[in-house]
Amino acid sequence: MEQEARRYGMYPREWARLNAQEKVQKRKNFRLGLVMVILAAVACLLIYAVYFVILRSHDYHLRIPFDSTSAVYGMPGALQNPDRAEGTAASLCVTDTDVNVSAINIEADTAALFDLNNRDVLYAKDIFTERSEASLTKIMTALAAMKYGNMDDVVEVTDTALDIEYGSSVCDIKVGDRLTLKQLVYGMMIASGNDAAMMIAEHVGGSVDSFVQMMNDEAKSLGATRTHFMNPHGLTEEGHYTCAYDMYLIFNEAMKYDMFMDIINRKNYYCEYTKADGSAVAVTWESTDYYLTGEDGVETPDNVIVYGGKTGTTDDAGACLALLSKDFYGNPYFSIIMHASDHDALYDEMTTLLSLVPQ
Repeated sequence: MEQEARRYGMYPREWARLNAQEKVQKRKNFRLGLVMVILAAVACLLIYAVYFVILRSHDYHLRIPFDSTSAVYGMPGALQNPDRAEGTAASLCVTDTDVNVSAINIEADTAALFDLNNRDVLYAKDIFTERSEASLTKIMTALAAMKYGNMDDVVEVTDTALDIEYGSSVCDIKVGDRLTLKQLVYGMMIASGNDAAMMIAEHVGGSVDSFVQMMNDEAKSLGATRTHFMNPHGLTEEGHYTCAYDMYLIFNEAMKYDMFMDIINRKNYYCEYTKADGSAVAVTWESTDYYLTGEDGVETPDNVIVYGGKTGTTDDAGACLALLSKDFYGNPYFSIIMHASDHDALYDEMTTLLSLVPQ
């Protein structure tokens, strides 16, 4: 140390002091660097947390996750048997008359409750009368899209999406936007987007008219003989009708697809797609099913778990709802109400109908 100090013309004590200061400064620099690394890591975590909370958390997990192999949440028995013979009633609920109509008071024109495992009709009121079904139509649109379409296809929105009734429910997609077919099906079913339904029809069928013919052919193959479609969305049109029993047949077929079971159980769907100008857009489509969202104070019936379904409303069809529910043992039930006077009556009477599910 003395030699080093003499080399620089310093006293040994002053040289030692400078060395000590240098060591202290190095420790400070090390600590500062460590703090900066920690702060950077914390900042990354905060950015991810903000992204997740503000954006990704809007895509809620399923309220009752579907698993086709689950004894509780799956569809046990013949419902998952893809080999059943078409045109037979071996695995279907069957009746040719009203059932149990005096048990409860239902003011809606049509209502039904089916025990899917036991293939038993627990309630039936005027289920074979042909009526407008509003957006319940979209169950068949989804079925045809899942059966004949490729969900990974990218669809560019055309003017066809605008060919719908002004003021009707939409996903608000614009001409030139690019979405996958899967995103369109989710938007159509969850937000009841009529614009999405038109784009699904044009893409899968080549034209809307061709797709509607596919819908009618599919209905015929399922034995839905009191059904005829004129469009893929369900807005009122002469010659567009179905009956409650046919909607059961269509819904029953759609339940074979895991994607459909996922869709009907979601209270919303988070979607990212590309706008016509190439920029990105993110949107969360909210469900129209008040049982899932709890909107207007609608509560789930005490004796069942509401899995999900599809709503529909027009002036001609009234308020409609097709619903899949389960008892506490996991047994599935399909219920439907058509032509209720309004939404309040629809949910009140659906809750009343579900009270017939065995305890």
